Amino acid sequence: MLTPQSVIAVIGSGTMGAGIAQVAAQAGHPVKIYDIQPGAASRAIDNIATVLSARVAKGKLTEIDKNATVRRLSAANSLNELADAALVIEAAAEQIDIKQAIFRDLAAVCSAQTIFASNTSSISITAIASGVEHPHRVAGMHFFNPAPVMKLVEVVSGLETAPAVLEGLTTLALRWGKQPVRCHSTPGFIVNRVARPFYSEAWRALEENIAPAGVIDAALRDCGGFPMGPLALTDLIGQDVNFAVTCSVFNGFWQERRFLPSLIQQELVLGKRLGKKTGQGVYRWPFNEALPYLPAEPAMAGAKQICCHGRAAWLNNHSSSDSVTESSLELDDVWVQVTQGETATQLAKRLQRPVVLLDLVNDWQRSPLVVLAAAAHNRPEDTGKVIHFFQQQGKQVLMINDYPGMLVWRTVAMLANEATDAAQKGVASEQDIDTAMRLGVNYPHGPLAWGAELGWQHVLRLLENLQQHYGEERYRPTSLLRQRTLLETQHEH
Repeated sequence: MLTPQSVIAVIGSGTMGAGIAQVAAQAGHPVKIYDIQPGAASRAIDNIATVLSARVAKGKLTEIDKNATVRRLSAANSLNELADAALVIEAAAEQIDIKQAIFRDLAAVCSAQTIFASNTSSISITAIASGVEHPHRVAGMHFFNPAPVMKLVEVVSGLETAPAVLEGLTTLALRWGKQPVRCHSTPGFIVNRVARPFYSEAWRALEENIAPAGVIDAALRDCGGFPMGPLALTDLIGQDVNFAVTCSVFNGFWQERRFLPSLIQQELVLGKRLGKKTGQGVYRWPFNEALPYLPAEPAMAGAKQICCHGRAAWLNNHSSSDSVTESSLELDDVWVQVTQGETATQLAKRLQRPVVLLDLVNDWQRSPLVVLAAAAHNRPEDTGKVIHFFQQQGKQVLMINDYPGMLVWRTVAMLANEATDAAQKGVASEQDIDTAMRLGVNYPHGPLAWGAELGWQHVLRLLENLQQHYGEERYRPTSLLRQRTLLETQHEH
């Protein structure tokens, strides 16, 4: 039974370990920190005190609370000093043999009732528990960085994990002011599994020279509503760290093509261009994320005739699935619509007229820009009319090469597809999947809610067009997505 007075032990005093220790101590627990490196635990406590002092200086914490928190923290010189811990949270290196050895040694020291939790982000909880006496007490408790700030905690069950242990950790996380989500131990759990398309689609666009990195990031950030562009985010995380997680998930799913790692990212890792921490990654750091792209030149000539079909969200700022995906615009003889997964050139051939496609925008009113792609045989003046139209709407215009599904739409479709796969396979509840993606990586919507809002039939059509274009399993729609589409169309009739 974990009470507000239970002793909490934390193994590892790095960024995550220290952050978890701070959370537990601020919640009122006596906390013991152990690190294999001599002096590391004491230094972590000093750093926590410095962080808390900064909060006092900003008026966000009282001096009394800060001193009380620091007094609850102590450094342990050996695992034997953790014998009275009711919960041990391991935040050591992401290597299974290290984690198994730690818990095996702790099992000989702690009582049989002590709960063992790993902060691993991708290693199987079942595998970690397999060499531990009383494996029913082993679970995952995956915090997100920085642990004192981020609300989400993934509470992960292995094959042997007891329901009472999961309930205890879930209740504890709530008491610590966190939002727990429950999931089963599968590669990447919820967040690191469902988030893979956010990165992989950006790497693919970069590999295929669809647009410069700054344009790809601007599209996902300013049009998609994501807090940061995926390429800049991998620089911030560390290319080595992000690549390792991708490889872990890819191999964990027996080389499933949806999780295929990027050769460009591998090259960056091999070249030690790891991002912000080395000063060079996709970008040179420090850099201004708002500036590494050039909007289209102001177009001089507009269309003489404008004809709108449907409730075009990009005209009247309405936001519904039909207004986004089913409406179109004619500027003289130029056909303009949101991408449905075909290239502009394919559509132009079928319609026998110039075509410009528009990428998905999460919030048409607030987005500062739109992303367009023109059919290969458009005349410059044809495309110029569309650029002029959106510039007159007060938008910056970014042009990308003709690309099926463009940047934002295909990413959102793949995120929704991956979330349906996780839901269908019982990794977590649909509510927990959406909560995890909103709180763990700050997506503007949970991917399942987003798919429903956009319309599952539209998500399905886009994925099927991508699958046909590439001839790859990567874009295969899940069976649950197809079921949702059938239910959606039945409700319409």
